[in-house]
Amino acid sequence: MADVFRLTLAQLNPTVGDLRGNAAKAQAAWEQGRAKGADLVALTEMFITGYQTQDLILKPSFQQAAIAAIHQLAVDCADGPALAIGGPALQEGRLFNAYYILHGGRVTATVQKHHLPNDSLFDEKRLFTSADVHGPFTINGVRIGSPICEDAWHPDVVETLAETGAEILLVPNGSPYHRGKPNLRLNLMISRVVETGLPLVYLNMVGGQDDQVFDGSSMVLNPGGHLVAQLPQFDEHVTQIVFRRTSDGWRADPGEIAEIPPIGEADYRACVLSVADYFAKTGFSKAVLGLSGGIDSAIVAAIAADALGPENVRCVMLPSEFTSAHSLEDAEKCARALGCRLDTVPITAAQKAVGETLAPLFAGTDEGITEENIQSRLRGVMLMAISNKYGEMLLTTGNKSEMAVGYCTIYGDMNGGYNPVKDMYKTRMFLTARWRNENHRDWMKGPAGEVIPERIITKPPSAELRPDQTDQDSLPPYDVLDAILEGLVEREASVAELVAEGFDRDTVKKIEHLLYIAEYKRFQSAPGTRLTQKAFWLDRRYPIANRWRDPSGA
Repeated sequence: MADVFRLTLAQLNPTVGDLRGNAAKAQAAWEQGRAKGADLVALTEMFITGYQTQDLILKPSFQQAAIAAIHQLAVDCADGPALAIGGPALQEGRLFNAYYILHGGRVTATVQKHHLPNDSLFDEKRLFTSADVHGPFTINGVRIGSPICEDAWHPDVVETLAETGAEILLVPNGSPYHRGKPNLRLNLMISRVVETGLPLVYLNMVGGQDDQVFDGSSMVLNPGGHLVAQLPQFDEHVTQIVFRRTSDGWRADPGEIAEIPPIGEADYRACVLSVADYFAKTGFSKAVLGLSGGIDSAIVAAIAADALGPENVRCVMLPSEFTSAHSLEDAEKCARALGCRLDTVPITAAQKAVGETLAPLFAGTDEGITEENIQSRLRGVMLMAISNKYGEMLLTTGNKSEMAVGYCTIYGDMNGGYNPVKDMYKTRMFLTARWRNENHRDWMKGPAGEVIPERIITKPPSAELRPDQTDQDSLPPYDVLDAILEGLVEREASVAELVAEGFDRDTVKKIEHLLYIAEYKRFQSAPGTRLTQKAFWLDRRYPIANRWRDPSGA
């Protein structure tokens, strides 16, 4: 009986639908493990298909191709260590989320997921069948129990695995990032270790997939809940963990423990990674965005430069008669500091032409928000034309505060293919700008130093669609607005609860109303990086036609 078990962990970034590319990544990791004398090389949940597949997994031809790719991997990886990889399984017409064990040229075991998450952004109950709990599989005489992702968030599956002889727990995951997620996972996995007395390996994928970012942060725990290895957050990483048999069971040798960055840095890294992967996985390499001289577009420009390289980012200033001189100066200074191209495309002539065209129809009416929105929509037209002409994806720059209350123009500044700050409130934008100016990391492709000019951070935010306009003409101060939105959106708090917390009732009711009536805008908005558990899209699905208003707090 062997007293040493070598496990290669592959924390990698698959692409949804790229069966051939994902299989190649898996084989490359297997070859690394073979070179190091591994007994088992492990990949993550649904790795062969990428994750999440959403309804793509319901297409029979895709299911069959994915399963065939796994069986081909078994043949290609026959001479060496076992390979564990996630993918779909079909059994009597039912579809399962499965974990395959490949060894000696064939599939030697298949574990199927029991607990199917069906909350937040997961809909697995409409995609997969819940399987019975499986016992462990054996590799070179060692019994491995593999609860798949959600299965490890509940005590029953690991309890059954321990009772049926598992000696090591290997948990393959597709667990997306949100603030505080690494600590949440760590505490839950410590509970599973304490309950079973077994060492546990938590293996998570990395990479961006639409709005979701998988952050890796894989870890190894010994009995007692002792952290003995921690893989980097957000980085692809392949490493080997050595387990040794002791009189008290298997124990992992201490390995590398990568530092998990604080939330502010992790949020920014998630935005950068999501942009890089969204572009790469959809076939784009260059971005364009409107640079207004305000903080939101400056941060998006910094994210784009860090994700794609400054040489691949075009910033466009689109001044009107209401654009201040300092906005032009700040935009130019920001683009120069980042090293991005800056073009200036005035909209004054187009605005005059549209005004003259509509003048007979608008005769006798007062100028107002309609004329303001025309400016925003003209900017959207110009930016989309540049995007179409040069094949550069347009990035949207609206923050979560604006998206929440509809302080954005549909078919105008909401135009674009991706919005990296969609889930970041305005107050956090200021913190993010200061953090980026003060910090530089090796994963950033943009330059170090002050890339967002100080005046952009300190001046009153303004859409500059009329003379002397500021955001606070229409909205409460952002610290108040964001605190109310945090209650209404993140906590689903009632009006009465927020009033009891000290907020003005009329202000809360106004924000509640704006939140509901802007749902149609968010329904048509670009996808964006998910940073919280209440991101606008899959996390928070509200009806567009909706007459409910909270009567509490009167």
